[in-house]
Amino acid sequence: MAHRQHQISTPDATQTRRIASRLPASLMASVASGLLLGACSWIPGSHLVGISETAAPAGGSIGTVVADEPQAALVGHDVLARGGNAADAATATALALGVTLPSRASYGGGGACLISRPGEAAQSISFLPLPGTSKGADRPAGTPASFRGVYLMQLHFGTVEFNDLIAPALNLASTGITVSRALATDLAAVHTALLADENARAIFGRGEANTLAAGDSLAQPRLAGFLERIRVAGVGDLYNGALADVYVTAAQKAGGGLNDNNMRQTLPVQTDALTTHQGGINAAFLAPPADGGLGAAIRYTTGASAQGAVAAWRASGNTTLAAAQAALDSGRSGNGSLPSLPASTSFVVTDHSGMAVACALSENNLFGTGRIAGSTGVVLSASPARTPQPLLSAAILRDQRSLRAVIAASGQNEAADAVGDAARAAAHDAPIPHEGAGRINAIVCHGDDSCRGVTDPRAAGLAAGTTNDSTH
Repeated sequence: MAHRQHQISTPDATQTRRIASRLPASLMASVASGLLLGACSWIPGSHLVGISETAAPAGGSIGTVVADEPQAALVGHDVLARGGNAADAATATALALGVTLPSRASYGGGGACLISRPGEAAQSISFLPLPGTSKGADRPAGTPASFRGVYLMQLHFGTVEFNDLIAPALNLASTGITVSRALATDLAAVHTALLADENARAIFGRGEANTLAAGDSLAQPRLAGFLERIRVAGVGDLYNGALADVYVTAAQKAGGGLNDNNMRQTLPVQTDALTTHQGGINAAFLAPPADGGLGAAIRYTTGASAQGAVAAWRASGNTTLAAAQAALDSGRSGNGSLPSLPASTSFVVTDHSGMAVACALSENNLFGTGRIAGSTGVVLSASPARTPQPLLSAAILRDQRSLRAVIAASGQNEAADAVGDAARAAAHDAPIPHEGAGRINAIVCHGDDSCRGVTDPRAAGLAAGTTNDSTH
C-alpha cells in the first residue's frame, strides 16, 4: 500500500518547485499565468474556511468512507479526521480517485453525487461529460465534468478551502501511488488497446507489451502539474481560461474533437433528489440526468427490474425531475433492456454530524477513449454521443431519528438493481446482499454514532472508519 497522506494543506514552496521542475513547457506557461487568471476562475461570493480552522469531534465517530480503491478511501478519511465534513471528504475522495483509479474516475470524466443532511431535503448533483462537437475526430471524447461537479458540491455543502482538498491528490500524483488490485485489473482488461497510445503507454506501460501490475509504483508528474495549475488558478481555468486552451489543444491532437465552447458549456446540474417514504423510512435517490437513481428507486419500492425501468424511462424521452418523481410515485416499471453500459466506480461517506454523500463516477468507457490529453496527463473520457449513458446510482435512507444507510454501486447494467436491493435490505435491517454483477459500497447505521462500512467481498475496496476516544 502506498504511503498514506496525512497532510491536508497546500504544498509548500519546496514541493511546488519540485513539481514545477518536471512540468511540460505548455503547463509551465499555464501555471505562470495562473495568478493573473485566478481572480476570474472562482465563483464570486464564496466563503471558504481552511481545514486548519476546524476540529474533529472530541469523542464518538468521526465518520466513514467506503470506496473501490483503498488509497482514495484513506484520503477521504484523513479529511474527516482533520475536521472536514462529509462533503469535504467526498470531494477529496473523488479527486484522489482521479489519480489512483484513472480507469474509471479520470478528471476527463464525470458522475453524480447524492447529498443528505439531517432535517433537509436531499440534493442530487449530476456532472456529466458533453460530447465534443469539432469535426474530424477519430476518437471522439467527452468534456471533463468532474472538477466543476465536485467544486459545486463542496461550495454548497463543504466547510474547508477547496485547495486543501486538491492537495492530497496532487501529492499522490507527484510522489506516486501503489497500483491497487482495482487499477491493475482494469489495466489488464484493456492493455492491448491502451498501450497502442504512446502517451498512455508512457504512464501505464511496463516494458514493451505489459501494463503495470498490482504493487507497482506509479508517479504521474504531468497529472500533478495539471492539479497544481488548478490549485493556483482555480477550477474555472479548466473551462474558460488558459488551462482550457491547453486541454482542448491536447484533446484535438489525441483525436478527441473538443473545443472551447464545449468546455464552457460543461455545467453541473443540482436538483432535489428523488424521494419515497414507506415503512417509516425516508429514502432519497439520485435524480435525472443520473437516471440510475430512478431505476434503483423503483427496484426499492416495487421489486421490479431497475434496468427495465431505466430502459422505459430513456425510451420515453422524459428528462425532468417532475416526470421521474411521477413515474416513481405511480410505481410504473418497464420490461425493456439496455445495451452494454460503461464501467463506473462508486464511494460513500458519512460524518459525525449525520451528513451523508454517495457518488458514482464514470468515463463512459473503461479508460475513456484510451488516450491522454497530452501534457495534462488526464485520460480523456469517451464521447457520450458514441456510448450509452452509464447507470449512475445511489441512495440514502433515514428514519425519523437518524441515518439508516448510504449506498452506491458500480457494475454497469446491474448497478441500479444492486442499489435497490441493498436499500430494501437496509430498510429491513437485513444484511446487504452481494449478488450478480453489481458491486455495492455502503455504510449501514444504527444511530448516527453506530455506523459501519460495507464493501463487496468480491472486490478490493476499503471501508475506513475511526472513532475518536476523548479518554485517551
